[in-house]
Amino acid sequence: MPSVRLVNVTKRFGKTVAINGLNLEVSDGEYLCILGPTGSGKTTLLKLIAGIVKPDEGEIYINDRPVNEVPPQDRNTTYVPQNYALFPHLNVIENVAFGPLSRRLSKKEAYERAMKMLEMTKLAKRASAFPNELSGGMQQRLALARGLASDASLLLLDEPLGALDARLRVELRYKLRDMVRKRGFTTVHVTHDQEEAMIVGDRIVVLRHGQIQQASIPFTVYNEPESIFVANFVGETNFLEGFVTKRDQHGSRVQLRNGLLLGIREIGYSPGERLILAMRKEMTEIVKKGRGRKKANVLSGKVASSSFLGSFIEYEILLENGDVMSSRVHISHKASQFSVGDRVRVRLQPESIKTFLYPQVGLLRELEVI
Repeated sequence: MPSVRLVNVTKRFGKTVAINGLNLEVSDGEYLCILGPTGSGKTTLLKLIAGIVKPDEGEIYINDRPVNEVPPQDRNTTYVPQNYALFPHLNVIENVAFGPLSRRLSKKEAYERAMKMLEMTKLAKRASAFPNELSGGMQQRLALARGLASDASLLLLDEPLGALDARLRVELRYKLRDMVRKRGFTTVHVTHDQEEAMIVGDRIVVLRHGQIQQASIPFTVYNEPESIFVANFVGETNFLEGFVTKRDQHGSRVQLRNGLLLGIREIGYSPGERLILAMRKEMTEIVKKGRGRKKANVLSGKVASSSFLGSFIEYEILLENGDVMSSRVHISHKASQFSVGDRVRVRLQPESIKTFLYPQVGLLRELEVI
């Protein structure tokens, strides 16, 4: 299976820089997920690897072979685009069998492989239908089946599950990952769905404005975000602004608006430095006010709203200083369910608080996904 390497790659469209000096390596047999908001350069990155567009600067290598001047058909890749690109004059099974036939498999072998892919994507009963007779979700499954049926060793998937209904999307995540693993594809899978990336990816690359914000295994990207943007884009996060008032060998004290204080474990900041504190919603605990004496890292407030999210209830808490935090509580925790207007306390464990220097552009600009 192939490896992929991009070295200082830049791609511009007019004045827009879609990919900006990007360096990336994809290992042989790796399933890499490219995660990012709309306009971050995800699709352009796939098209660069596929050879559909050429970089303005930098080099692209597949199996250590420079491919900047190699046409798409000679790169041994399969690109599954967002717009499906199906053959309207071929029926479903003919669309899927086209790739294997073009690689000189016998008609029997090609159609057997095509039918397996159709069974996996739940299209076997529509094998004789034409693309214009299928729904948008079915067309997307057909495009995915056609890509998987190919013998190409590098699979490039652009939002392959994006148009599917929620239940089928979840089911196909696991089937897709298992099939790719069994067949040994090297895969680059673009998505804006963080849960999808966490489930299928061996490694996640978070892209923003054509640049890599973080690249690591899913556990690390989620639990150790390297920037405010990653902390916000991957997972549900609360942010508080403050400045360091003092530090010692045990940690630092941070003052929030209107004098509220929190303790953090980090000792690398100097008194006076402005910080952003980030806390995952599921790690933000709320308890009824009046239970026990108030301890450190406990902030008072009241429930401003609640939202039922299936397995969780999300509460929005208006703190006494005017800041707002959210907490996700599992519905099994009956004793931790609240009503709008309840006076509560928010408890934050120092080890669950991630810290970042206050960004020069301001917090809101740093959180922007466009």
